Amino acid sequence: MEREMRRGMKYAVAAMLAVSMAVTGCANSGAKDSTGQSAENSGGNDARETGDNGTREDVIVVMGPTSEPEAGFDPAYGWGAGEHVHEPLIQSTLTVTTADLKIGYDLATDMEVSQDGLTWTVKIRDDAYFTDGEKLTARDVAFTYNTLRDTSSVNDFTMLESAEAPDGTTAVFHMNRPYSIWPYTMAIVGIVPEHAYGADYGSHPIGSGRYIMKQWDKGQQVIFEANPDYYGPAPNMKKVTILFMEEDAAYAAVMSGQADLAYTAASYSDQTLPGYELLSFETVDNRGFNLPAVKAGTISGGNTGVGNDFTSDVQVRRAVNIAINRDEMIEHVLNGYGSPAYSVCDKMPWYNESAKTEYNPEKAAELLEEAGWKAGSDGIREKNGVKAGFTLMYPASDSVRQALAADTANQLRNVGIDVKIEGVGWDDAYDRAQTEPLMWGWGAHTPMELYNIYHTMKDTGLAEYSPYANDSVDRYMDQALASGNLEDSYELWKKAQWDGTTGVTQNGDIPWIWLVNIDHLYWSRDGLKVAEQKIHPHGHGWSIVNNVDQWSWE
Repeated sequence: MEREMRRGMKYAVAAMLAVSMAVTGCANSGAKDSTGQSAENSGGNDARETGDNGTREDVIVVMGPTSEPEAGFDPAYGWGAGEHVHEPLIQSTLTVTTADLKIGYDLATDMEVSQDGLTWTVKIRDDAYFTDGEKLTARDVAFTYNTLRDTSSVNDFTMLESAEAPDGTTAVFHMNRPYSIWPYTMAIVGIVPEHAYGADYGSHPIGSGRYIMKQWDKGQQVIFEANPDYYGPAPNMKKVTILFMEEDAAYAAVMSGQADLAYTAASYSDQTLPGYELLSFETVDNRGFNLPAVKAGTISGGNTGVGNDFTSDVQVRRAVNIAINRDEMIEHVLNGYGSPAYSVCDKMPWYNESAKTEYNPEKAAELLEEAGWKAGSDGIREKNGVKAGFTLMYPASDSVRQALAADTANQLRNVGIDVKIEGVGWDDAYDRAQTEPLMWGWGAHTPMELYNIYHTMKDTGLAEYSPYANDSVDRYMDQALASGNLEDSYELWKKAQWDGTTGVTQNGDIPWIWLVNIDHLYWSRDGLKVAEQKIHPHGHGWSIVNNVDQWSWE
Protein backbone atom coordinates (compact mmCIF):
# COMPACT_ATOMS: atom_id res chain seq x y z
CA MET A 1 0.00 0.00 0.00
CA GLU A 2 0.97 3.65 -0.28
CA ARG A 3 2.79 4.69 2.85
CA GLU A 4 0.49 4.89 5.90
CA MET A 5 0.12 8.46 7.12
CA ARG A 6 -1.31 10.02 10.25
CA ARG A 7 -4.35 12.00 9.31
CA GLY A 8 -5.14 13.81 12.55
CA MET A 9 -4.47 17.44 13.27
CA LYS A 10 -1.27 16.61 15.16
CA TYR A 11 0.20 15.20 11.94
CA ALA A 12 -1.09 18.07 9.81
CA VAL A 13 0.53 20.97 11.67
CA ALA A 14 3.97 20.67 10.05
CA ALA A 15 2.51 20.08 6.60
CA MET A 16 0.17 23.06 6.98
CA LEU A 17 3.17 25.21 7.78
CA ALA A 18 4.72 24.04 4.51
CA VAL A 19 1.48 24.92 2.72
CA SER A 20 1.44 28.39 4.22
CA MET A 21 5.05 28.99 3.22
CA ALA A 22 4.42 27.79 -0.34
CA VAL A 23 1.33 29.94 -0.78
CA THR A 24 2.55 33.11 0.90
CA GLY A 25 6.34 32.83 0.68
CA CYS A 26 6.56 35.22 -2.25
CA ALA A 27 3.91 37.65 -1.03
CA ASN A 28 4.53 41.35 -1.08
CA SER A 29 4.00 43.21 2.16
CA GLY A 30 0.73 45.08 2.33
CA ALA A 31 -2.50 45.67 4.19
CA LYS A 32 -4.62 42.64 5.00
CA ASP A 33 -8.19 42.35 3.79
CA SER A 34 -11.04 41.01 5.90
CA THR A 35 -9.95 37.42 5.27
CA GLY A 36 -6.47 38.10 6.63
CA GLN A 37 -4.94 37.92 3.15
CA SER A 38 -2.51 40.43 1.75
CA ALA A 39 -4.25 42.72 -0.72
CA GLU A 40 -1.01 43.00 -2.69
CA ASN A 41 -0.14 39.32 -2.53
CA SER A 42 0.19 37.89 -6.02
CA GLY A 43 0.61 34.33 -4.73
CA GLY A 44 -1.88 31.48 -4.59
CA ASN A 45 -3.73 32.77 -1.50
CA ASP A 46 -4.59 36.30 -2.58
CA ALA A 47 -8.07 37.76 -2.98
CA ARG A 48 -10.50 35.71 -5.03
CA GLU A 49 -11.25 36.55 -8.64
CA THR A 50 -14.98 37.14 -9.02
CA GLY A 51 -17.19 37.92 -11.97
CA ASP A 52 -19.88 40.59 -12.29
CA ASN A 53 -22.38 38.26 -10.60
CA GLY A 54 -20.06 37.64 -7.65
CA THR A 55 -19.20 34.10 -8.73
CA ARG A 56 -15.60 33.04 -8.29
CA GLU A 57 -13.51 32.93 -11.46
CA ASP A 58 -10.29 31.55 -10.00
CA VAL A 59 -9.11 28.15 -8.81
CA ILE A 60 -6.17 26.84 -6.77
CA VAL A 61 -4.95 23.39 -7.81
CA VAL A 62 -2.31 21.26 -6.07
CA MET A 63 -0.06 18.95 -8.09
CA GLY A 64 2.93 16.85 -7.12
CA PRO A 65 6.46 18.32 -7.23
CA THR A 66 7.36 16.20 -10.27
CA SER A 67 4.68 18.06 -12.26
CA GLU A 68 6.73 21.23 -12.16
CA PRO A 69 8.67 21.50 -15.46
CA GLU A 70 12.34 21.73 -14.47
CA ALA A 71 13.30 23.45 -17.71
CA GLY A 72 10.33 25.77 -17.67
CA PHE A 73 7.40 26.13 -20.03
CA ASP A 74 9.26 25.45 -23.27
CA PRO A 75 7.89 22.72 -25.58
CA ALA A 76 11.44 21.82 -26.58
CA TYR A 77 12.21 20.65 -23.07
CA GLY A 78 9.11 18.79 -22.05
CA TRP A 79 6.31 21.30 -21.53
CA GLY A 80 3.23 19.51 -22.86
CA ALA A 81 5.21 16.47 -23.90
CA GLY A 82 7.30 13.68 -22.53
CA GLU A 83 6.10 11.14 -20.03
CA HIS A 84 3.19 13.24 -18.76
CA VAL A 85 1.54 14.38 -21.98
CA HIS A 86 -0.90 17.27 -21.67
CA GLU A 87 -2.18 20.37 -23.41
CA PRO A 88 0.31 23.22 -22.95
CA LEU A 89 -2.28 25.92 -22.01
CA ILE A 90 0.11 28.83 -22.65
CA GLN A 91 0.72 27.88 -26.26
CA SER A 92 -1.69 26.81 -28.97
CA THR A 93 -1.32 23.49 -30.78
CA LEU A 94 -2.21 22.60 -34.35
CA THR A 95 -4.52 19.76 -33.31
CA VAL A 96 -6.14 18.45 -30.15
CA THR A 97 -7.32 15.03 -29.00
CA THR A 98 -11.06 14.79 -28.52
CA ALA A 99 -12.94 13.13 -25.66
CA ASP A 100 -12.89 9.83 -27.57
CA LEU A 101 -9.17 10.35 -28.34
CA LYS A 102 -9.67 11.08 -32.01
CA ILE A 103 -8.13 14.17 -33.64
CA GLY A 104 -9.71 17.63 -33.65
CA TYR A 105 -8.42 21.08 -34.65
CA ASP A 106 -7.00 24.00 -32.68
CA LEU A 107 -4.82 26.27 -34.85
CA ALA A 108 -5.29 23.96 -37.82
CA THR A 109 -8.32 24.38 -40.03
CA ASP A 110 -7.54 21.57 -42.47
CA MET A 111 -4.80 19.06 -43.19
CA GLU A 112 -3.93 16.48 -45.78
CA VAL A 113 -1.17 13.95 -46.28
CA SER A 114 0.39 12.91 -49.57
CA GLN A 115 -0.22 9.42 -50.90
CA ASP A 116 3.31 8.33 -49.99
CA GLY A 117 2.88 9.65 -46.46
CA LEU A 118 5.93 11.90 -46.71
CA THR A 119 4.28 15.32 -46.90
CA TRP A 120 1.74 16.80 -44.50
CA THR A 121 0.09 20.09 -45.49
CA VAL A 122 -1.71 21.95 -42.71
CA LYS A 123 -3.79 25.10 -43.14
CA ILE A 124 -3.93 27.31 -40.05
CA ARG A 125 -6.30 30.01 -38.84
CA ASP A 126 -5.35 33.64 -39.43
CA ASP A 127 -6.84 35.19 -36.28
CA ALA A 128 -4.37 33.93 -33.67
CA TYR A 129 -2.04 36.42 -31.96
CA PHE A 130 0.77 36.01 -29.48
CA THR A 131 0.33 37.79 -26.18
CA ASP A 132 2.90 40.42 -27.19
CA GLY A 133 0.55 41.48 -29.99
CA GLU A 134 2.37 39.81 -32.89
CA LYS A 135 0.33 37.69 -35.26
CA LEU A 136 0.93 33.93 -35.28
CA THR A 137 1.72 32.70 -38.80
CA ALA A 138 2.82 29.50 -40.45
CA ARG A 139 6.41 30.77 -40.14
CA ASP A 140 6.11 30.35 -36.37
CA VAL A 141 4.77 26.84 -36.88
CA ALA A 142 7.68 25.89 -39.12
CA PHE A 143 10.16 27.53 -36.73
CA THR A 144 8.73 25.63 -33.76
CA TYR A 145 8.94 22.24 -35.40
CA ASN A 146 12.39 22.77 -36.88
CA THR A 147 13.60 23.97 -33.48
CA LEU A 148 12.17 20.95 -31.69
CA ARG A 149 13.59 18.64 -34.34
CA ASP A 150 17.05 20.01 -33.55
CA THR A 151 16.82 20.55 -29.79
CA SER A 152 14.00 18.56 -28.19
CA SER A 153 15.21 16.60 -25.19
CA VAL A 154 11.92 14.76 -24.79
CA ASN A 155 10.08 13.99 -28.02
CA ASP A 156 11.46 11.98 -30.91
CA PHE A 157 11.43 14.08 -34.09
CA THR A 158 13.66 11.85 -36.20
CA MET A 159 10.73 11.26 -38.54
CA LEU A 160 10.67 14.99 -39.48
CA GLU A 161 13.01 16.16 -42.24
CA SER A 162 11.90 19.78 -42.22
CA ALA A 163 8.97 22.17 -41.88
CA GLU A 164 8.34 25.15 -44.13
CA ALA A 165 5.79 27.93 -44.55
CA PRO A 166 5.04 28.69 -48.22
CA ASP A 167 2.61 31.37 -47.05
CA GLY A 168 1.26 32.81 -43.81
CA THR A 169 -1.47 30.22 -43.32
CA THR A 170 0.14 27.07 -44.74
CA ALA A 171 2.62 24.83 -42.95
CA VAL A 172 4.20 21.92 -44.81
CA PHE A 173 5.95 19.06 -43.05
CA HIS A 174 8.41 16.96 -45.04
CA MET A 175 8.97 13.59 -43.41
CA ASN A 176 11.97 11.29 -43.49
CA ARG A 177 9.60 8.35 -43.31
CA PRO A 178 5.83 7.91 -43.33
CA TYR A 179 4.31 8.63 -39.95
CA SER A 180 0.54 8.23 -39.91
CA ILE A 181 0.16 9.27 -36.27
CA TRP A 182 1.73 12.70 -36.86
CA PRO A 183 -1.58 14.38 -35.85
CA TYR A 184 -1.07 13.03 -32.31
CA THR A 185 2.32 14.73 -32.19
CA MET A 186 0.75 17.96 -33.41
CA ALA A 187 -1.69 17.80 -30.49
CA ILE A 188 1.03 18.29 -27.86
CA VAL A 189 3.51 20.65 -29.54
CA GLY A 190 2.89 24.21 -28.42
CA ILE A 191 3.70 26.85 -31.04
CA VAL A 192 6.33 29.39 -29.99
CA PRO A 193 7.03 32.80 -31.58
CA GLU A 194 10.05 32.93 -33.85
CA HIS A 195 10.59 36.60 -33.00
CA ALA A 196 10.61 36.07 -29.23
CA TYR A 197 12.21 32.69 -28.69
CA GLY A 198 15.49 32.42 -26.85
CA ALA A 199 17.41 30.70 -24.08
CA ASP A 200 15.16 32.10 -21.36
CA TYR A 201 11.89 31.31 -23.11
CA GLY A 202 10.97 28.59 -20.62
CA SER A 203 10.97 31.12 -17.78
CA HIS A 204 9.21 33.85 -19.75
CA PRO A 205 6.98 32.07 -22.27
CA ILE A 206 4.98 33.93 -24.88
CA GLY A 207 2.20 32.02 -26.57
CA SER A 208 -1.23 32.32 -28.13
CA GLY A 209 -3.08 29.89 -25.88
CA ARG A 210 -5.87 30.25 -23.38
CA TYR A 211 -3.64 31.50 -20.59
CA ILE A 212 -0.69 33.77 -19.89
CA MET A 213 1.91 32.74 -17.35
CA LYS A 214 2.00 35.64 -14.89
CA GLN A 215 4.26 34.32 -12.18
CA TRP A 216 6.47 31.32 -11.50
CA ASP A 217 7.99 30.81 -8.07
CA LYS A 218 10.19 27.79 -8.70
CA GLY A 219 9.60 24.96 -6.29
CA GLN A 220 6.34 26.49 -5.09
CA GLN A 221 3.75 27.68 -7.57
CA VAL A 222 2.88 28.98 -11.01
CA ILE A 223 0.05 31.41 -11.74
CA PHE A 224 -1.84 31.65 -15.03
CA GLU A 225 -4.26 34.37 -16.05
CA ALA A 226 -6.75 34.23 -18.92
CA ASN A 227 -5.49 35.55 -22.25
CA PRO A 228 -7.83 38.46 -23.13
CA ASP A 229 -6.93 38.17 -26.81
CA TYR A 230 -7.47 34.43 -27.14
CA TYR A 231 -9.15 33.55 -30.44
CA GLY A 232 -11.40 30.92 -28.88
CA PRO A 233 -14.12 31.09 -26.21
CA ALA A 234 -13.10 33.14 -23.19
CA PRO A 235 -12.03 30.94 -20.25
CA ASN A 236 -14.44 30.67 -17.33
CA MET A 237 -11.50 30.57 -14.94
CA LYS A 238 -9.72 33.91 -15.19
CA LYS A 239 -6.93 32.86 -12.85
CA VAL A 240 -5.43 29.42 -12.24
CA THR A 241 -2.86 28.91 -9.49
CA ILE A 242 -0.91 25.64 -9.41
CA LEU A 243 0.84 24.71 -6.16
CA PHE A 244 3.52 21.99 -6.17
CA MET A 245 3.40 19.83 -3.03
CA GLU A 246 4.16 16.37 -1.76
CA GLU A 247 1.17 14.16 -0.92
CA ASP A 248 1.13 14.97 2.80
CA ALA A 249 1.29 18.73 2.21
CA ALA A 250 -1.38 18.45 -0.48
CA TYR A 251 -3.66 16.71 1.99
CA ALA A 252 -2.93 19.40 4.59
CA ALA A 253 -3.75 22.11 2.05
CA VAL A 254 -7.20 20.58 1.69
CA MET A 255 -7.63 20.13 5.44
CA SER A 256 -6.85 23.80 5.97
CA GLY A 257 -9.05 24.95 3.08
CA GLN A 258 -6.19 26.53 1.15
CA ALA A 259 -6.74 24.50 -2.01
CA ASP A 260 -9.75 24.05 -4.25
CA LEU A 261 -8.57 20.87 -5.92
CA ALA A 262 -5.66 18.66 -4.82
CA TYR A 263 -4.31 15.35 -6.02
CA THR A 264 -4.35 12.49 -3.54
CA ALA A 265 -3.57 8.81 -3.27
CA ALA A 266 -5.78 5.78 -2.76
CA SER A 267 -4.50 5.50 0.82
CA TYR A 268 -6.45 8.68 1.65
CA SER A 269 -9.64 7.61 -0.09
CA ASP A 270 -11.34 6.37 3.08
CA GLN A 271 -11.20 9.83 4.64
CA THR A 272 -14.05 12.35 4.87
CA LEU A 273 -13.16 16.02 4.61
CA PRO A 274 -15.90 18.58 5.33
CA GLY A 275 -16.42 20.89 2.37
CA TYR A 276 -14.74 18.55 -0.12
CA GLU A 277 -15.64 15.56 -2.23
CA LEU A 278 -13.34 12.89 -3.66
CA LEU A 279 -13.27 12.85 -7.47
CA SER A 280 -12.06 9.81 -9.39
CA PHE A 281 -10.99 9.96 -13.04
CA GLU A 282 -10.51 7.07 -15.42
CA THR A 283 -6.99 6.64 -16.82
CA VAL A 284 -4.68 4.63 -18.99
CA ASP A 285 -2.05 5.22 -16.33
CA ASN A 286 -1.16 1.56 -16.13
CA ARG A 287 1.20 -0.48 -14.03
CA GLY A 288 2.78 -3.69 -15.17
CA PHE A 289 6.07 -5.53 -15.42
CA ASN A 290 8.24 -6.83 -18.20
CA LEU A 291 9.25 -10.46 -18.57
CA PRO A 292 12.53 -10.77 -20.53
CA ALA A 293 11.58 -13.01 -23.42
CA VAL A 294 15.01 -14.31 -24.46
CA LYS A 295 17.40 -16.69 -22.71
CA ALA A 296 20.06 -15.38 -20.39
CA GLY A 297 23.31 -14.54 -22.12
CA THR A 298 21.71 -13.25 -25.32
CA ILE A 299 24.07 -10.70 -26.83
CA SER A 300 22.69 -7.21 -27.27
CA GLY A 301 24.44 -3.98 -28.18
CA GLY A 302 27.90 -5.43 -28.61
CA ASN A 303 28.91 -7.67 -25.73
CA THR A 304 26.11 -6.87 -23.30
CA GLY A 305 24.32 -9.99 -22.06
CA VAL A 306 20.55 -9.83 -21.53
CA GLY A 307 17.69 -12.25 -20.91
CA ASN A 308 16.30 -14.56 -18.26
CA ASP A 309 16.11 -18.35 -18.54
CA PHE A 310 12.89 -18.70 -16.53
CA THR A 311 10.86 -15.90 -18.13
CA SER A 312 12.12 -16.73 -21.65
CA ASP A 313 9.68 -19.69 -21.66
CA VAL A 314 6.44 -18.48 -23.26
CA GLN A 315 4.44 -21.01 -21.23
CA VAL A 316 5.80 -19.43 -18.07
CA ARG A 317 4.82 -15.95 -19.27
CA ARG A 318 1.33 -17.10 -20.16
CA ALA A 319 0.98 -18.76 -16.76
CA VAL A 320 2.06 -15.61 -14.95
CA ASN A 321 -0.48 -13.51 -16.85
CA ILE A 322 -3.51 -15.60 -15.86
CA ALA A 323 -2.30 -16.41 -12.33
CA ILE A 324 -2.86 -12.81 -11.21
CA ASN A 325 -6.21 -11.67 -9.86
CA ARG A 326 -6.34 -8.05 -10.98
CA ASP A 327 -9.63 -7.31 -9.24
CA GLU A 328 -8.10 -8.40 -5.93
CA MET A 329 -5.16 -6.05 -6.57
CA ILE A 330 -7.48 -3.13 -7.20
CA GLU A 331 -9.33 -3.72 -3.93
CA HIS A 332 -6.30 -4.45 -1.75
CA VAL A 333 -3.74 -2.01 -3.18
CA LEU A 334 -5.86 0.76 -4.70
CA ASN A 335 -8.84 0.74 -2.32
CA GLY A 336 -11.04 0.02 -5.32
CA TYR A 337 -9.88 3.01 -7.38
CA GLY A 338 -8.64 1.44 -10.58
CA SER A 339 -9.48 -0.91 -13.42
CA PRO A 340 -7.85 -4.11 -14.69
CA ALA A 341 -5.15 -3.59 -17.31
CA TYR A 342 -4.52 -6.05 -20.12
CA SER A 343 -2.40 -4.03 -22.51
CA VAL A 344 -0.70 -0.66 -22.88
CA CYS A 345 -3.55 0.29 -25.25
CA ASP A 346 -6.53 -0.23 -22.93
CA LYS A 347 -9.50 2.05 -23.77
CA MET A 348 -7.75 3.49 -26.82
CA PRO A 349 -9.19 3.39 -30.37
CA TRP A 350 -6.40 0.95 -31.31
CA TYR A 351 -6.94 -1.48 -28.41
CA ASN A 352 -7.39 -5.14 -29.38
CA GLU A 353 -10.03 -6.82 -27.21
CA SER A 354 -8.18 -10.14 -27.49
CA ALA A 355 -5.74 -8.83 -24.89
CA LYS A 356 -8.30 -9.37 -22.13
CA THR A 357 -7.80 -12.49 -20.02
CA GLU A 358 -9.58 -14.14 -17.10
CA TYR A 359 -8.01 -15.04 -13.78
CA ASN A 360 -7.37 -18.78 -13.95
CA PRO A 361 -4.80 -20.15 -11.49
CA GLU A 362 -5.70 -23.74 -12.34
CA LYS A 363 -4.86 -23.18 -16.00
CA ALA A 364 -1.69 -21.34 -14.96
CA ALA A 365 -0.58 -24.37 -12.94
CA GLU A 366 -1.37 -26.61 -15.89
CA LEU A 367 0.81 -24.49 -18.21
CA LEU A 368 3.71 -24.67 -15.76
CA GLU A 369 3.33 -28.44 -15.49
CA GLU A 370 3.38 -28.75 -19.26
CA ALA A 371 6.56 -26.67 -19.34
CA GLY A 372 8.23 -29.13 -16.95
CA TRP A 373 8.04 -27.06 -13.77
CA LYS A 374 7.02 -29.53 -11.04
CA ALA A 375 6.05 -28.63 -7.49
CA GLY A 376 8.80 -29.19 -4.91
CA SER A 377 8.44 -30.14 -1.26
CA ASP A 378 8.18 -26.45 -0.30
CA GLY A 379 5.51 -25.76 -2.90
CA ILE A 380 7.90 -23.93 -5.22
CA ARG A 381 8.25 -25.49 -8.62
CA GLU A 382 11.54 -26.83 -9.94
CA LYS A 383 12.95 -27.95 -13.25
CA ASN A 384 16.34 -29.58 -13.67
CA GLY A 385 17.28 -28.55 -10.16
CA VAL A 386 16.40 -24.88 -10.78
CA LYS A 387 13.74 -23.09 -8.72
CA ALA A 388 10.89 -21.35 -10.54
CA GLY A 389 11.10 -17.66 -9.76
CA PHE A 390 12.60 -14.24 -10.35
CA THR A 391 13.32 -10.92 -8.68
CA LEU A 392 10.65 -8.28 -9.31
CA MET A 393 12.07 -4.79 -8.98
CA TYR A 394 10.14 -1.62 -8.24
CA PRO A 395 11.21 2.04 -7.97
CA ALA A 396 12.23 2.42 -4.34
CA SER A 397 10.41 5.73 -3.94
CA ASP A 398 7.05 4.45 -5.27
CA SER A 399 4.95 2.85 -2.54
CA VAL A 400 2.12 1.88 -4.91
CA ARG A 401 4.46 -0.05 -7.18
CA GLN A 402 6.02 -1.64 -4.12
CA ALA A 403 2.58 -2.79 -2.97
CA LEU A 404 1.75 -4.11 -6.44
CA ALA A 405 5.04 -6.01 -6.52
CA ALA A 406 4.34 -7.53 -3.10
CA ASP A 407 0.83 -8.53 -4.14
CA THR A 408 2.19 -10.06 -7.35
CA ALA A 409 4.70 -12.09 -5.32
CA ASN A 410 1.98 -13.35 -3.00
CA GLN A 411 -0.29 -14.38 -5.84
CA LEU A 412 2.39 -16.11 -7.90
CA ARG A 413 3.51 -18.14 -4.88
CA ASN A 414 0.07 -19.77 -5.02
CA VAL A 415 1.02 -21.37 -8.36
CA GLY A 416 4.53 -22.30 -7.23
CA ILE A 417 6.57 -19.32 -8.46
CA ASP A 418 8.94 -17.72 -5.96
CA VAL A 419 9.14 -13.95 -6.50
CA LYS A 420 11.46 -11.76 -4.47
CA ILE A 421 10.84 -8.02 -4.58
CA GLU A 422 13.51 -5.33 -4.48
CA GLY A 423 13.39 -1.55 -4.43
CA VAL A 424 15.85 0.01 -6.87
CA GLY A 425 16.84 3.42 -8.17
CA TRP A 426 16.23 4.41 -11.77
CA ASP A 427 19.97 4.64 -12.39
CA ASP A 428 20.09 0.84 -12.16
CA ALA A 429 16.54 -0.09 -13.10
CA TYR A 430 16.75 0.37 -16.87
CA ASP A 431 19.83 -1.83 -17.24
CA ARG A 432 18.66 -4.48 -14.82
CA ALA A 433 15.27 -4.72 -16.56
CA GLN A 434 17.12 -6.35 -19.44
CA THR A 435 17.55 -9.44 -17.25
CA GLU A 436 14.94 -9.11 -14.48
CA PRO A 437 11.32 -7.91 -14.34
CA LEU A 438 10.63 -4.33 -13.25
CA MET A 439 7.32 -2.72 -12.20
CA TRP A 440 6.72 0.07 -14.74
CA GLY A 441 4.20 2.83 -15.35
CA TRP A 442 3.02 3.63 -18.88
CA GLY A 443 0.03 5.03 -20.74
CA ALA A 444 -0.33 7.69 -23.45
CA HIS A 445 -2.76 9.10 -26.00
CA THR A 446 -0.77 7.73 -28.93
CA PRO A 447 -0.06 4.31 -30.47
CA MET A 448 3.64 5.10 -30.19
CA GLU A 449 3.43 3.76 -26.64
CA LEU A 450 2.92 0.30 -28.15
CA TYR A 451 5.75 0.88 -30.62
CA ASN A 452 8.20 2.10 -28.00
CA ILE A 453 7.64 -0.94 -25.80
CA TYR A 454 7.50 -3.77 -28.33
CA HIS A 455 9.29 -2.70 -31.52
CA THR A 456 12.86 -3.82 -31.98
CA MET A 457 15.77 -1.41 -32.28
CA LYS A 458 18.09 -1.54 -35.26
CA ASP A 459 21.30 -1.66 -33.25
CA THR A 460 20.30 -4.58 -31.01
CA GLY A 461 17.52 -6.43 -32.82
CA LEU A 462 15.57 -6.36 -29.54
CA ALA A 463 13.00 -4.05 -27.96
CA GLU A 464 14.39 -1.18 -25.90
CA TYR A 465 12.99 -1.67 -22.42
CA SER A 466 12.93 -5.47 -22.20
CA PRO A 467 14.49 -8.03 -24.57
CA TYR A 468 11.86 -9.18 -27.04
CA ALA A 469 11.55 -9.51 -30.82
CA ASN A 470 8.83 -10.55 -33.26
CA ASP A 471 9.18 -9.74 -36.96
CA SER A 472 5.42 -9.86 -37.55
CA VAL A 473 4.73 -7.45 -34.72
CA ASP A 474 7.39 -5.09 -36.08
CA ARG A 475 5.95 -5.33 -39.57
CA TYR A 476 2.40 -4.47 -38.49
CA MET A 477 3.60 -1.43 -36.59
CA ASP A 478 5.78 -0.29 -39.48
CA GLN A 479 2.80 -0.65 -41.82
CA ALA A 480 0.63 1.27 -39.36
CA LEU A 481 3.06 4.20 -39.35
CA ALA A 482 3.24 4.10 -43.15
CA SER A 483 -0.53 4.07 -43.56
CA GLY A 484 -2.01 6.94 -45.52
CA ASN A 485 -5.00 7.18 -43.22
CA LEU A 486 -4.80 7.60 -39.47
CA GLU A 487 -7.98 5.73 -38.59
CA ASP A 488 -7.16 2.90 -41.00
CA SER A 489 -3.89 2.48 -39.15
CA TYR A 490 -5.75 1.54 -35.98
CA GLU A 491 -6.48 -1.92 -37.41
CA LEU A 492 -2.79 -2.51 -38.02
CA TRP A 493 -1.94 -1.51 -34.45
CA LYS A 494 -4.56 -4.03 -33.33
CA LYS A 495 -2.97 -6.75 -35.45
CA ALA A 496 0.39 -6.04 -33.87
CA GLN A 497 -1.27 -7.03 -30.61
CA TRP A 498 -2.87 -10.17 -32.05
CA ASP A 499 -3.64 -11.19 -35.64
CA GLY A 500 -5.09 -14.60 -34.87
CA THR A 501 -1.71 -16.29 -35.07
CA THR A 502 0.88 -14.14 -33.38
CA GLY A 503 1.23 -10.98 -31.34
CA VAL A 504 1.91 -9.71 -27.84
CA THR A 505 -1.25 -10.90 -26.08
CA GLN A 506 -1.95 -14.03 -24.01
CA ASN A 507 -2.12 -16.45 -26.93
CA GLY A 508 0.99 -14.87 -28.42
CA ASP A 509 4.31 -13.91 -26.90
CA ILE A 510 3.03 -12.00 -23.81
CA PRO A 511 6.39 -10.34 -23.02
CA TRP A 512 4.75 -7.83 -20.63
CA ILE A 513 2.22 -8.39 -17.85
CA TRP A 514 -0.23 -5.51 -17.39
CA LEU A 515 -1.92 -5.31 -14.01
CA VAL A 516 -4.03 -2.22 -13.30
CA ASN A 517 -4.94 1.22 -14.55
CA ILE A 518 -4.75 3.57 -11.58
CA ASP A 519 -7.62 6.03 -11.15
CA HIS A 520 -6.48 9.62 -10.59
CA LEU A 521 -7.98 10.92 -7.36
CA TYR A 522 -8.55 14.53 -6.32
CA TRP A 523 -10.12 16.32 -3.37
CA SER A 524 -12.46 18.94 -4.83
CA ARG A 525 -14.03 21.81 -2.91
CA ASP A 526 -17.83 21.79 -2.79
CA GLY A 527 -19.25 24.04 -5.48
CA LEU A 528 -16.37 23.56 -7.92
CA LYS A 529 -17.58 21.99 -11.14
CA VAL A 530 -14.69 20.27 -12.88
CA ALA A 531 -15.41 19.82 -16.58
CA GLU A 532 -15.71 16.31 -17.99
CA GLN A 533 -12.26 14.80 -18.40
CA LYS A 534 -10.64 12.87 -21.19
CA ILE A 535 -9.11 9.59 -20.07
CA HIS A 536 -5.94 10.62 -18.28
CA PRO A 537 -2.58 9.33 -19.51
CA HIS A 538 0.34 8.29 -17.28
CA GLY A 539 1.24 10.98 -14.79
CA HIS A 540 -0.87 12.43 -11.97
CA GLY A 541 -0.45 16.06 -12.98
CA TRP A 542 -1.33 18.52 -15.74
CA SER A 543 -3.96 16.34 -17.40
CA ILE A 544 -6.49 17.47 -14.82
CA VAL A 545 -6.28 21.09 -16.04
CA ASN A 546 -6.40 20.35 -19.77
CA ASN A 547 -9.82 22.02 -19.83
CA VAL A 548 -9.59 24.20 -16.71
CA ASP A 549 -10.91 27.08 -18.82
CA GLN A 550 -14.27 25.25 -18.83
CA TRP A 551 -14.48 24.72 -15.07
CA SER A 552 -16.97 26.78 -13.07
CA TRP A 553 -18.25 27.56 -9.60
CA GLU A 554 -21.84 26.80 -8.73
